[in-house]
Amino acid sequence: MGSEGTIVRKPRFLCLHGFRTSGEIMKIQLHKWPQSVLDRLDLVFLDAPFPCQGKSDVEGIFDPPYYEWFQFNKEFNEYTNFEKCLEYLEDRMIELGPFDGLIGFSQGAILSGGLPGLQAKGIALQKVPKIKFIIIIGGAMFKSTKVAKDAYSSTMDIPSLHFLGETDFLKPYGTELIDSFKNPVVVHHPKGHTVPRLDEKSLEKVTAFIDTLKHLLMEEEVKIGEDLIM
Repeated sequence: MGSEGTIVRKPRFLCLHGFRTSGEIMKIQLHKWPQSVLDRLDLVFLDAPFPCQGKSDVEGIFDPPYYEWFQFNKEFNEYTNFEKCLEYLEDRMIELGPFDGLIGFSQGAILSGGLPGLQAKGIALQKVPKIKFIIIIGGAMFKSTKVAKDAYSSTMDIPSLHFLGETDFLKPYGTELIDSFKNPVVVHHPKGHTVPRLDEKSLEKVTAFIDTLKHLLMEEEVKIGEDLIM
């Protein structure tokens, strides 16, 4: 409950999985987090639009099928099917939404970190509500110059939570992404490119971040109520 009896709903997130994995796999990965955290979030897990077009790094660890959001060249700076990916995301967000934010891991985190900027520039997600919050796990910036110039053209002023793994090969690029956000909350963990478990210190940060989101949603609900009365 919020102030004056206002019921505060859970922040609703669309979860975008890693390259050549799946929504079901990401669901398993996120369940490393305490139930006390998961119970405070409304999570929807989505499979990427394209079936896996090569070997998955999680073969033998997680069962198929595996999916990918878009394809890229060896330098990671030219994308194939990127526009189709954006269209697919918008369609699914219309069908399953509305959503408050995005949670992304790996390729899903690269998408999640750039979509607010692309939306603000009118490039993507124009038929759905503004992305208000994001959680980035093992993310990075887009390397395509064409996409990046729109995605990061201005500092993003939305609450963002970023997980950086000490031995993650994407850590330097995840650090660059953090600089694109106005007031990022950063959780450092000792692992590599993975969804980490939450120790006491990181649990405090995650809990405080969710508290912030709930407070913002409560303010939004109160404002909507006042507008209806006026």
